Amino acid sequence: MRGAGAGAPPASGGHVARPLRGRRSTEWWQSYFDAQYLLEYEPLFSLERDRHEVGRLIDLLALPVGARILDVPCGQGRHAHLLAEAGFDVRGLDYSQHLLGVARARGTGPRLRYVRGDMRSLPARWTASFDAVLNLFTSFGFFLQPSDDVRVLAEFARVLKPGGVLIWHGGSRDGIMASFLTRDWWRAQDGTLIAQERTVDPLSGIMTIYSTWSGKRTSGEREHRIRLYTASRLAALLAKQGLIVEEAYDGWSTKPLTRRSSEMLLVARKAP
Repeated sequence: MRGAGAGAPPASGGHVARPLRGRRSTEWWQSYFDAQYLLEYEPLFSLERDRHEVGRLIDLLALPVGARILDVPCGQGRHAHLLAEAGFDVRGLDYSQHLLGVARARGTGPRLRYVRGDMRSLPARWTASFDAVLNLFTSFGFFLQPSDDVRVLAEFARVLKPGGVLIWHGGSRDGIMASFLTRDWWRAQDGTLIAQERTVDPLSGIMTIYSTWSGKRTSGEREHRIRLYTASRLAALLAKQGLIVEEAYDGWSTKPLTRRSSEMLLVARKAP
């Protein structure tokens, strides 16, 4: 998951954060995507993985060199940077100043620009500007109100050109519940021990993840949550915005989506 406006080990289907237990709820995404986020999800960030995913994106998009692509939220620029290297005109938008700083440190140029913003309200000048919009790595379902998720989809549709493509990748509620993992732990490269406990509300579809970490330099705890969607529900929401799902895959693979897929990748097209 990337910055609002960032994912989790595949067993959890991604996560988002809110304050510790007992504290008043705030907009978690305003401060969550920081250095600790990068440390916590370090096992999922590798150049080999990034290149594999970008290669899959290029195959799915089938766009000519120079096509305009929006990566939102773009996080630390894992996909945006490589897509620009491949010759596309890329814009990355994210809310996290920290992740944008990491992304910009990788390099920018005439084919790559990063912008800070909220994905519920993309720049007005971007209307019908992009050949493709990417929403990757469980970067959806962050907000407290489901209506805000609908606003995000409406914005994706607005900035796409007629005939443009949205690629959505994230957790699949059906598959996550079919093999739900309530506890998990791993070590970061610096030796920090990270553990998670997970619960899901079956009515709202909200998954809450309680994370703790302990290492030589830092220790702490916080909670995370994300609203999970089924493929059918998400496809229906997209259709209301004029985005028709044409393909559905088991995550980044070429296999078709099934009810046991913990991740899903949907390809939706805006009406020409």
